[in-house]
Amino acid sequence: MSARLSAAIRDVPDFPKPGIMFKDITPILGQPELFREAVEIFVARHQGQGLGKVAAIDARGFIFGGAVAQRLDVGFVPIRKKGKLPFQTYDESYDLEYGSNTISVHVDAFTPGEKVLILDDLLATGGTAAAAARLVERAGGVVVGLDFLIELTFLPGRQKLAGYPVFAAIAVA
Repeated sequence: MSARLSAAIRDVPDFPKPGIMFKDITPILGQPELFREAVEIFVARHQGQGLGKVAAIDARGFIFGGAVAQRLDVGFVPIRKKGKLPFQTYDESYDLEYGSNTISVHVDAFTPGEKVLILDDLLATGGTAAAAARLVERAGGVVVGLDFLIELTFLPGRQKLAGYPVFAAIAVA
């Protein structure tokens, strides 16, 4: 765990609704040395592992996913909110801590058996990440890991991802 990254995360109470403590990563993004450190944590974990793609979840996951894919010299696949991708998609619905949503991926995003890292900024209840894993598998990819910048360990996200390798750079109790 990086103490510098952890210290840079800003808590925003009652966002997006009362009772939610939002973990704001924009202070990390605004400092090139911290953003680089975060990206390098993920790159170091997966370099030389034969990944074919990094799939990242809309929207904050895109920030890290694109950078990590570029550094690993692999493709990048956006997993977007329903209705945002222009081609034929697979869709998965899920519940999250303050509502529900549906995410999508292009049906041709992965070649059969392609190794895929799923990347997002935050693991909370695990609903979004579990839906993303189902999408990758439906589209033919093999999920080799789910990596997050932050994990809220007081929520059951990791349990929802049982059977997958899960990593978080920062644990928040």
